[in-house]
Amino acid sequence: MEYRQLGNSGLKVSVLTMGTMTFGAKGDFAKVGNITDVGEARRQIEMVIDAGVNLLDTANVYSAGDCEAIIGDALGGKRKNDVLIATKARFPTGDGPNNRGLSRYHLIRECEASLKRLKTDVIDLYQVHQWDGVTPLEETLEALDSLVRQGKVRYVGCSNYSGWHIMKAMEIARRDNRIPFISQQIHYTLQAREAEQELVPISIDQKLGILVWSPIAGGLLSGKHRRNKETPKDSRLSQGWTEPPIHDWDRLWDIVDELVSIADARGVSGAQVALAWLLGRPGVTSVIIGGRTEAHFKDNLAAAELKLTAEERARLDKVSQKPLDYPYWHQVAAAKDRLGAADLAFLQPYVNG
Repeated sequence: MEYRQLGNSGLKVSVLTMGTMTFGAKGDFAKVGNITDVGEARRQIEMVIDAGVNLLDTANVYSAGDCEAIIGDALGGKRKNDVLIATKARFPTGDGPNNRGLSRYHLIRECEASLKRLKTDVIDLYQVHQWDGVTPLEETLEALDSLVRQGKVRYVGCSNYSGWHIMKAMEIARRDNRIPFISQQIHYTLQAREAEQELVPISIDQKLGILVWSPIAGGLLSGKHRRNKETPKDSRLSQGWTEPPIHDWDRLWDIVDELVSIADARGVSGAQVALAWLLGRPGVTSVIIGGRTEAHFKDNLAAAELKLTAEERARLDKVSQKPLDYPYWHQVAAAKDRLGAADLAFLQPYVNG
């Protein structure tokens, strides 16, 4: 297992992170998984840890806190092999007006609740789960800073922020001498490459680690879903899960066709190829793998050792690459003589033509 530095910190994380959204079965999260047995959760956790994974990712909203509670029970209040825990807060945890968002009130209360459910004294990476355009960023960053200085949290990150949200937060942290974000958790796949326009260059420029959620697009890039074939009955899509949105199904199936062609030639799964492609992209630190069964995790874990050739990468890049939006087409046309490393993380293929 390879380990990479998480942003501008001394923390090293495995290139694969264990996603745990399948733990619990409350509300919409029952469509993703229904692992409620602590013993089964423990076996899956031990399996990925034995493979070298050192980061578990969860959130307070997953199955209304049951996901965190299952992790706490599975670990038994003990951290094996220096396993790291990342969780998140922002979404509603009740009906009251203050039971949501990134206010100091909500963040500190939810952090303390997560600590109890996880049966731990400290959360290694505490992430704001989504943007809150109502709460001042100064208040959010002060609350996160307080949690770090109180020893309840070691590092902080964000998730699902836009580019200007991140830059504003980083500048306020510098201005007010607050603990800054060291990472962002984003959606990024062969099918959804929008993050390359702003979020990946910002990560490189601001020294943020990138954790990728749903790296095989909710299973769509696993190779099990094919053009003109019935949706597998055990998939998230058949259960009504709507993430990620697909705006161009023909383009998706073109990507899957190429993906499966490479996978078949290699004798591996489509999921492994999709994961290996991400692990070779600029700025990516770790991709979050999930599964309902041990077999799903075993297959995904093998992606850590899969190295795609330059020719295979070129094929995947070509079939998934989108036309440039403004101002990027203009930058390629008129500014390619003065593009920096962060710019080229996105624009290099277009510059090469």
